[in-house]
Amino acid sequence: MDDTTGTLDEALERIHVSGPERDGWLSNHAPMAVEALVRHGQASAVHRWLDRYGPKLEEMPVTGSPVTARNWHEALGDPRRVADWTAYFERETAGNSWHDVLAEWWPRLLPGIAAGATHPVIRVGHSVRTLLTGEETAPRVRELAHALGYWAARHQPLPALAALGPAPSAAAALDRVPLVPDRSGGIRDRFAQLTGFPEWPAQATVPRPGREPVPGPEQPSAPGQDGQESAGPPEAARSALQELVRASTHRYATHAHGEPIMLVHAATAPNAVLRTLPALPGELWTPSLRAAWAASAAVTAAYAPREAVPVPASAAGAPDAGELFARAAAHGDDHTIKFTDTALDVGDALAFSAARRAIELNPPVF
Repeated sequence: MDDTTGTLDEALERIHVSGPERDGWLSNHAPMAVEALVRHGQASAVHRWLDRYGPKLEEMPVTGSPVTARNWHEALGDPRRVADWTAYFERETAGNSWHDVLAEWWPRLLPGIAAGATHPVIRVGHSVRTLLTGEETAPRVRELAHALGYWAARHQPLPALAALGPAPSAAAALDRVPLVPDRSGGIRDRFAQLTGFPEWPAQATVPRPGREPVPGPEQPSAPGQDGQESAGPPEAARSALQELVRASTHRYATHAHGEPIMLVHAATAPNAVLRTLPALPGELWTPSLRAAWAASAAVTAAYAPREAVPVPASAAGAPDAGELFARAAAHGDDHTIKFTDTALDVGDALAFSAARRAIELNPPVF
């Protein structure tokens, strides 16, 4: 659904004076949350929501040395260069089709999909959804540039991962993910403890992001490069990715009590990839599935509790998408808004129960 009110573009222009992070490493969720609010009929709440959220944000850092086509590999994964990366992608999307820029950079960035607690790829997914379903206005194209710049600056592959045996389904694979033993540190400390994931889908190899080479300036990316082979029919990859989003969303209903904020990303990260697939060449769909599985499994390993709990009666009820999202918007928490947006994409009763759990467990803003 395209925004005909102009609210989304106004909100993005407000947001783009701010950087992608605050307080050192916390993500700026505003562009993702306002996109979801507008999409689900809550445009009238956007500026009020930004008025409350905006004081948390920090100004965009100043630029330093420009990122170019020849030196980008040196700046990849350097968060101090976030303004340089943002300026680079603003130039690239101003002079080229955003589809072309995305197709060139997607395979370069995929090995670092879990960077920034998966927020960069989630921001890209919201941006691409807007561009695919509505008018390609300047603020919306600029939002993609900011999202890609954030991902490039925070790019950090996971450790090398072993295949732990095949799983018959996405739900079974998530259940078999080994949990990290030491949970005393933050997400980077937890990701450093990862050693292996179940092999899923069974017919494909587990992605090994830590072993994938990043091409140098004389090795331009093309579909299937950057350590990601392009095997398997694209539609099979889309179907498997839909299964993963559904399974991770359903799992939140029974496991969110462990870390209700962080476990949101086990579903929203693969859903961001799913939303981006239609803008990508088909040969990138299978590598995208594998990267999405790595991201979802990593968040699960780092934050899932050891035991599930039954879905409480308070989270049950007849599904009503409009009422459910209105509750999330009134709740105001950015993670809850984004997770409810994903639950509505899944669209079944258990997904709606999972969204109600997010509303119950996460602290309200309003």
